[in-house]
Amino acid sequence: MENKSPGTFKRSLAFSIQLTALISLLHVLRVVTNFPPLSWGILARDTDGLIGIGFAPLLHGSWGHLFSNIPPLAALTFLLFYFYKRIAWQAFSMIYLLTGVAVWGLGRGDVVHVGASGVVYGLVAFVFWSGIFRRNIKSIILALIVLMYYGSMFVGIFPGKEGISWESHLLGALAGIFAAFWYKNKKENDEAPPRYSWEDEAPVQDDTFFLDRDVFEKTKAERRNGFW
Repeated sequence: MENKSPGTFKRSLAFSIQLTALISLLHVLRVVTNFPPLSWGILARDTDGLIGIGFAPLLHGSWGHLFSNIPPLAALTFLLFYFYKRIAWQAFSMIYLLTGVAVWGLGRGDVVHVGASGVVYGLVAFVFWSGIFRRNIKSIILALIVLMYYGSMFVGIFPGKEGISWESHLLGALAGIFAAFWYKNKKENDEAPPRYSWEDEAPVQDDTFFLDRDVFEKTKAERRNGFW
């Protein structure tokens, strides 16, 4: 992997901290003011729920809900902005918005969807599938790291557990796969294939030969003339 500059590290870490700090602060304010988070959540196929496309990932129903999303969100946003800085903002925005739009259009209409878990699943899918689509050493290593730490999250895309928006998980993961495919050809500097010195060498022009170039033609002509 390419040696990243200290600036890249600081910017990636700053965004990760700022995003999770904002979500945590909003939750504190919600608890203090007793603001119902469902007011700004996603209510599927209802115009009142459109506001949740932008705000639902920032709101959480409980401290347990918040704490389950903050660590992976912080880690995955850092990975995205540090290792895929060229497309980080575009990929993050695509995952964020596509997840919200998909949940609004396809989610259950009898519940309100809130929480950052859909974005988390989208980021997990993006990093993992980038390793499959890009197929270079860096992206494959990152995919294996994500698989090792977050592979157990796979079960979250299936329905069955009360109070869990499995649609957000599933549709967020699909949004992450789509983003990974969409940006697979936007290579980072450290993803370029290695170029060897011999590839830049000019072809050797050597006009000196051990034998005359027409020696065999002469031999054929001599045979035709009965030399042998």
